[in-house]
Amino acid sequence: MNAPVIPDTDTTPGLPVNWALARRTAARLVPAGPPVSAEVARELVERLRADAAVAEGHVREVTGMGEGLPLLPADVVDRPAWAAAAIDGMAELTSGAQLPKTARAARAITGTTAGLQIGGVLAFVGARVLGQYDPFGGPAKDGRLLLVAPNVYAAQQALDVPSGDFGLWVCLHEATHRLQFTAVPWLRRYFADEVGHFLSISTDSGTALLERLPEAVKALKASKGDSLALVEILQGPEQKAVLDRLLALTTLLEGHADHVMDAAGPEVVPSVATIRARFTQRRRGGGLVDRILRALLGVDAKVKQYAVGSAFTRQVVEQVGMEGFNKAWTSPDTLPTRDELAAPEKWLARVP
Repeated sequence: MNAPVIPDTDTTPGLPVNWALARRTAARLVPAGPPVSAEVARELVERLRADAAVAEGHVREVTGMGEGLPLLPADVVDRPAWAAAAIDGMAELTSGAQLPKTARAARAITGTTAGLQIGGVLAFVGARVLGQYDPFGGPAKDGRLLLVAPNVYAAQQALDVPSGDFGLWVCLHEATHRLQFTAVPWLRRYFADEVGHFLSISTDSGTALLERLPEAVKALKASKGDSLALVEILQGPEQKAVLDRLLALTTLLEGHADHVMDAAGPEVVPSVATIRARFTQRRRGGGLVDRILRALLGVDAKVKQYAVGSAFTRQVVEQVGMEGFNKAWTSPDTLPTRDELAAPEKWLARVP
């Protein structure tokens, strides 16, 4: 009997990442949270878990979305648990990507390197992120809202704002993200398909990439080190089109959440003005090493997304109200483009 032929290439869907190694790396590198008493920790966890449902009730009042959906608590976790959950969500989100054939040996090496890198990145982010709604997380992979208790506590202490107000304010942002994905039936699949499409597009030849490098260097200098500018210039035309749609969507999601968390008003969070002012300054802060890492990880680009998306939401709501803004959620075709996010009047003219 002939021995079975084992192909020397791998076409397994998904990114070539050793996810188990990523989890181990993140767990090993993420720093411990701030020291607190058992009583303080227990009170914070219980309050955050309940605040997530309370916050979503306020979000529904502001947005007019989600009527009839259950009001659910959040999962309150520590830093290693958040990193592990984030890795699971990334693995699920990218599992459908159809990448070019890869030699098994090369895929194994790439997977190890990527696992180490992702684990290291999430260890860094895991010490800072306050919360996250992962539309692909949870046991059933149908969504999970996470709040990182030690980071909420550390941020509240650093900002010197009322603990109850700050926790509810954070919950307003993350509950808005949960409502975006649960109240808009097509959004989760659309996001996953766009990510899979982007990852599945075959990369250009090395020659074409090298040809764009001088232009990329010029763009990076002109943008004063904006890492997103480098990412964009190195994409081929098809990848650039998909990336534009993804950036437009995430900018809308982040800006909408930022707008809603402040629109809830002082009746819900009495110190909202102080929290917003101090938190915005915190987003811009950090030492030299921290700022470099933020730039490399694209965190500064995300801060810009908040500003652009929030301005778009505010201007549209001022002109046509929240009901008019909600037309953005009708279908993928009614989502604003990146150009329209910067010029809301263009979107208003296109989506009457």
